[in-house]
Amino acid sequence: MLTNGLPKGTVPRLERPGPLRERVYEALLELITTRALRPGQHLVESELAGHLGVSRQPVREALQRLDTEGWVDLRPAQGAFVHEPTEAEADQLLTVRTLLEAEAARLAAANATKAGITALEKLCEKGEAAVGADDVDLAVATNAAFHAKVMELAGNSVLAELASQVDRRVRWYYTPVARLRGRQSWIEHRELIAAVSARDEAAATAVMRAHTEHTRTTYHEQAQE
Repeated sequence: MLTNGLPKGTVPRLERPGPLRERVYEALLELITTRALRPGQHLVESELAGHLGVSRQPVREALQRLDTEGWVDLRPAQGAFVHEPTEAEADQLLTVRTLLEAEAARLAAANATKAGITALEKLCEKGEAAVGADDVDLAVATNAAFHAKVMELAGNSVLAELASQVDRRVRWYYTPVARLRGRQSWIEHRELIAAVSARDEAAATAVMRAHTEHTRTTYHEQAQE
């Protein structure tokens, strides 16, 4: 049940006024992508409404939208459940991610400024510290920020828009393997920074492709276990 599945303090009360339906949607999506609400978990409208401090109507509307987008499964006579991703779904998404991010790395090597490279280094330091402290949530968030920064340095708005469409799903798949990837992930990030700093487009592409493939492989190994 929901009350047993959410760590204490993970669900903030929603402030009013504002587009409540959108806020409820964003709150539930964040809980799903961070896996505070786990795949397969039963979502009870009344309990969600109580946690969020709202009525059941915006919760129902949010669940319907999440069902349409593939985050939630609405089952007749059973209710709503967090979607359980298949290995095929993960493979397809992470393959697309590799294509997008490899190109972003190439463009970042061509276009990054010193300030941009410094920003990547600071994020890398933050990520390494998170791994050292075994703070998985911070490591996942910093990993997402690092990849978003690479995308920003690429300077291609269309590529960035496409990447933003898969960003949350990438976080969803990355969270279960973040601890397994651990320090090695940030070693690979350091290698990418070196390639970008050297303006070596081919090396940056190869490093990013290998980096994202390692995540994909680790996810599948974890799923099989």
